[in-house]
Amino acid sequence: MNWWPVGASLFASNIGSEHFIGLSGYGAANGLAVAAYELNGMFTFPLLGWYFLPVYLSAKVFTMPEYLRKRFGGQRIRIYLAVLSLILSLLTKISVALFTGALFVQQALGWNLYLSVTILLFITAIYTVMGGLSAVMYTDAAQTVIMLGGAVVLMILCKHSLNSFQRVSWGDLQWMYSEAIPSDTLMYSNLSCGYPREDAFHLFRHPVTSDLPWPCVIFGITVSAVWYVCTDQVMVQRALASKTVAHAKGGCILAGFLKALPLFLIVIPGMISRVLFTDAVACVIPEECMKYCESEIGCSNIAYPQLVVNIMPKGLKGLMLAVVMSGLMSSLTSIFNSSSTIFTIDIWTRLRPKAKETELMVVGRVFVVLMVVIGILWIGIIQSAQGGRLFDYIQSITSYLAPPICAVFVLAVSWGRTNEKGAFWGLMLGLVIGMTRMVLDFSFVPPGCGEVDTRPSIIAKWHYLYFGLFLFGVVCVFTVIVSLITQPLSEKYVSWLFQ
Repeated sequence: MNWWPVGASLFASNIGSEHFIGLSGYGAANGLAVAAYELNGMFTFPLLGWYFLPVYLSAKVFTMPEYLRKRFGGQRIRIYLAVLSLILSLLTKISVALFTGALFVQQALGWNLYLSVTILLFITAIYTVMGGLSAVMYTDAAQTVIMLGGAVVLMILCKHSLNSFQRVSWGDLQWMYSEAIPSDTLMYSNLSCGYPREDAFHLFRHPVTSDLPWPCVIFGITVSAVWYVCTDQVMVQRALASKTVAHAKGGCILAGFLKALPLFLIVIPGMISRVLFTDAVACVIPEECMKYCESEIGCSNIAYPQLVVNIMPKGLKGLMLAVVMSGLMSSLTSIFNSSSTIFTIDIWTRLRPKAKETELMVVGRVFVVLMVVIGILWIGIIQSAQGGRLFDYIQSITSYLAPPICAVFVLAVSWGRTNEKGAFWGLMLGLVIGMTRMVLDFSFVPPGCGEVDTRPSIIAKWHYLYFGLFLFGVVCVFTVIVSLITQPLSEKYVSWLFQ
């Protein structure tokens, strides 16, 4: 593949319907700090092209678990990473993409949520199954143009909607956002929730009391971003499809530039949506929220659909529906293709070493169907997790499970002394710590409006990005110690590492 479809596919695979729903919803609820997740990609995509990708290419691998097997020898790390990658895909990608795409269709067209899921899956499956990776990547490139074009049109219409009141400057938007308080909150003078944050227009916020502390913006997000961009099969597979290293680097640069756009095309429109549709988007009373979005814990997730439904003309409304569906299908095709590859190459061939290509194709497709069924069943959990804030749900799961993988990959690429025992036991320690925090997080429901937070301090006061940074450091230190006190690897496993 040339550099431009590679870069467009990297961006399109990363920006899906969960970003249109999640980023705009977070922007409506808490301001523009959430854009830090996207701006971080301006640095992590070049890191993939210049630092990680040359190592993967010299290893001549197709999947990330396969790389770890070749780097460390043995099979247990490869199988563990394959299984964990599939779990992460299920919890943070497939189920989320299905939920957000169906939510958008439900808001825009009034269709049943699960009917919407079924139709979307059918359309996506047709060209994923028939065309393979090449068809997926060229479709991604075309859909990137559609996504960006439609989002630009909506951004312009958002500005015009505000201009119907007055000529709006950046300062005017700040004032209007600060006054966007839902009427159901104003009716109860004893409620403190529902009011916009005072630091809503700050990218760097208080390190302890804020929703997104500035050390997390700089360091915590970077851990999750390096895992997703530089070690996750969905992203790396696109870079590996480049015809040369130069084209791969060019694609990474293009994707990095494109990652600056969601701040202007998704987050700020989400904040404008709160100004225009305050009662619906910012509701806090369960009865009111049920009326607007059939959820008792908040409706910030409908910020972007509200803009599309209410301010766009009919023809352009269809365009934006195509935009979000493009994002959804792009994400789903990437996940389906990569998950199928991981399962067939890293797991099924271990169970049936002599399996023929036809068998692998059938097994891969059946496995995708199984993941889709589980993803649909998981939608109910997503609706209630993290107080209904979709992007918080995605990033919290990532911060509990991904840092150990990131730590092992960073050490594997950077330090030749890292051995199999150190990497494996580092992953095991990280899994125990991360799963413990995740189970505790799901066991305690976040407080509703006006309720006292009775959750343990380790959950209520320890931000998940701080936890992810801590987990990354612990696994790095533990892996280094175990590697140093055990026998080093044979030269054949590291001789190609620094070529």
